[in-house]
Amino acid sequence: MNDGEKPHVARQKLAAGLYLVATPIGNARDITLRTLDILRDVDVLAAEDTRSLRHLMEIHAIPLGDRPVIAYHEHNGARARPKLVSQLQAGKSVAYASEAGTPMISDPGFDLARAVQEEGLPLTSAPGPSAVVTALTLAGLPTDRFLFAGFLPNATGARKRGLKELGEVPATLAFYESPKRLAGMLKDAVSELGPDRPAAVCREITKKFEETRRGSLADLAAFYSENQVKGEIVVLIGKGEKAQLSEELMEQELSLALENMSVRDAADFVSGKFGVKRRPVYQMAMQLARSEEDLE
Repeated sequence: MNDGEKPHVARQKLAAGLYLVATPIGNARDITLRTLDILRDVDVLAAEDTRSLRHLMEIHAIPLGDRPVIAYHEHNGARARPKLVSQLQAGKSVAYASEAGTPMISDPGFDLARAVQEEGLPLTSAPGPSAVVTALTLAGLPTDRFLFAGFLPNATGARKRGLKELGEVPATLAFYESPKRLAGMLKDAVSELGPDRPAAVCREITKKFEETRRGSLADLAAFYSENQVKGEIVVLIGKGEKAQLSEELMEQELSLALENMSVRDAADFVSGKFGVKRRPVYQMAMQLARSEEDLE
């Protein structure tokens, strides 16, 4: 054996089932030993991008042999899914790999995994790289609670509505974004979430030109409106805070609600609307109701 040549490891028999394997999001060395073993030993290979999977296996000297490699993506899922399920029913082991990152995270593998579950067939996951989790470690924003919202809609109106709905979520928000849409998305985020929210744009994570830019939404929107970038992007936005319900506002809201609702229903409505504890709202509703009765 020549110096530096990798020793050949014979394939091992894997138990039948679907194996969801995470693949690198940039640097090809970000792959687990278990994933390499699965790619070496599995009977059937399926991938969102078969060329990327073949290239990854070549880099890590994993022979394909005569094993089938089946494309499975959003455009052919309905056709390819029954073929993969039949392989599993025949006792085969099948690996599914996203183009990059963890299957099921903004990925067409969801329908495949659900079909396998519905058939009562074995399903397991070999964890590894994930762009959203890696970006959270780089952004400098709170990670005790976060919400992954995937890709926002293309249309400006729908995108603004989506951002507004998430505005008061008490968690760091994470989005995938494309270079062409980044400036528009940040502009809409300033409009719907406010200019001062802390945020970060993580680009080309684990690759040669990796970059993380941090600042307020206004600062980032201004920068990317003048600077076009390339590559895969994750946008993180600091958590929102629910509107404070002052005693005066609570009284106004309850008075309006009591015109058409019972005390109980009015308290439920107002406490739910503002996300506050029901007890003090109910007590004020009772006081307002009594005051109305005294006036009568």
